Amino acid sequence: MPDATKYEFETIKVDIIDGNIAHVQLNRPKSLNAFNDCLVKEVRSVFELLAVDQNIRAVVVSGSGRMFTAGLDLAENSLKKLVSDSDGARIAYNNRAHIRDFQASFTAIENCEKPVIAAIHNGCFGAGVDMTTACDIRYCTKDAYFCVKEVDVGLAADVGSLQRLPKVIGNNSLVRELCFTGRNLYAPEALECGLVNKVLETKEEVLNEALKTARLIATKSPVAITGTKHLLNFSRDHTVAESLAYTVTWNSAMLNTEDITKAVESYVTKKPAVFSKL
Repeated sequence: MPDATKYEFETIKVDIIDGNIAHVQLNRPKSLNAFNDCLVKEVRSVFELLAVDQNIRAVVVSGSGRMFTAGLDLAENSLKKLVSDSDGARIAYNNRAHIRDFQASFTAIENCEKPVIAAIHNGCFGAGVDMTTACDIRYCTKDAYFCVKEVDVGLAADVGSLQRLPKVIGNNSLVRELCFTGRNLYAPEALECGLVNKVLETKEEVLNEALKTARLIATKSPVAITGTKHLLNFSRDHTVAESLAYTVTWNSAMLNTEDITKAVESYVTKKPAVFSKL
């Protein structure tokens, strides 16, 4: 069983469900789950831990309270840390480190070998869009809405939306409209454009649907699931020819697994297969 004590955080709550699914909740409800420095760091920490936890097969991400996230916590004014009376080179050097660390928190979700399902309710602003576009699957409630808010606080989004959103929805014109205007993208349009692939009535229903998908994923071969996520991410960022060549190398090793025999036997006998941890 997973060691629950290693998943104790100040701004994130982690529940281990069925022994192999992690439910990660952004847990600053009084601040609408806005990202302060602590939450940013803990997102990275929890996903780096989940990536190497052999007990975990899938992850669900949600937000506590009445909103998924209000984005960057302006009340704590993290942007002030990017302002200094030092000389230009030193300002730029420290700004770069700050932005890079923020990016790394959401890249940790993308790099986590386990599929990550976002269960989004109500508002998902700014950094929330950055975060959810790094997830593998996105479901939302019918009252959900998304907003790339950064232009309204005087900066270009810099921790993932401008890089991942175009690849998620595949509509460059719509992406530019959303990012230039900061307008809200409501659940029906989010479903239509492919940002989410399911819309549910309530927060409880969207979480249950995400957990249902996570449970199904958890029954599959972890060798197959890990390889599928890894190769999908590689293929997104490379040409078809490069991706096919890389897949040859990857599967030349990964085909040497007992999971194929177990999966075929399960199909023939109609009995569930039990796969070993990675």
